[in-house]
Amino acid sequence: MSFLTAEWRKLAIANYTIDPGVLRAYLPVGTELDLWNGQCYVSLIGFLFKNTRLLGFSIPFHANFEEVNLRFYVRYNDNGNWKRGVVFVKEIVPKFALSVVANTVYNENYEAMPMSHVWNEGEGEREVGYKWRYKGQWQRISLKAHSALSEIVPGSEAEFITEHYWGYARYSATKTNEYEVKHPKWAQYKVTSHEIDVDFGLVYGADFAFLNQQQPVSVMLAEGSEVSVEKKSVIVRK
Repeated sequence: MSFLTAEWRKLAIANYTIDPGVLRAYLPVGTELDLWNGQCYVSLIGFLFKNTRLLGFSIPFHANFEEVNLRFYVRYNDNGNWKRGVVFVKEIVPKFALSVVANTVYNENYEAMPMSHVWNEGEGEREVGYKWRYKGQWQRISLKAHSALSEIVPGSEAEFITEHYWGYARYSATKTNEYEVKHPKWAQYKVTSHEIDVDFGLVYGADFAFLNQQQPVSVMLAEGSEVSVEKKSVIVRK
């Protein structure tokens, strides 16, 4: 049985290039940075969890909620099989209990904060936005996009961003937690405009403060799908 099942919907994604040296200190043991066209990426992503179940059970008042995360991309050589995955710098959710479970089971860096979202759809256009409050300051990512879905083209930057199916979290200097995230190939909406009002240094630490002055190299809005997060395994390096 999967550890968690849910729907991830309306993923607002802002992608930035970053010096690989910044991320090496965050690498879980056994993994290496995964590049696209020689560039190292970090992504700010906001989305909505829907119909969430933990070990098959729906938890009252915890079925539908926002998440915003900052993540980067890695790969792991599992006996000659390259697994492409992500590492989270921080994951923000509105419920304290969610952060406790994720931090305890997977050793992720979840933090609970007040959050809200906006989904508006008009004639031919949709607006998707996510907000969270940290140390008294509201942070926001908001996108406008066409209402029609389009294919994510094989070999594109969008495919690279959306098709990493493993999660890796540092447990110690010699151990890494690994878990699989299963979902079908996603489709996307063409983004027409975006607004990002985030103090990266405040929310994610001094290593990421430079993003305050950097524009994203691309912005995406993916529809998402049903997903399952599988039980963890542990990678041990002596």
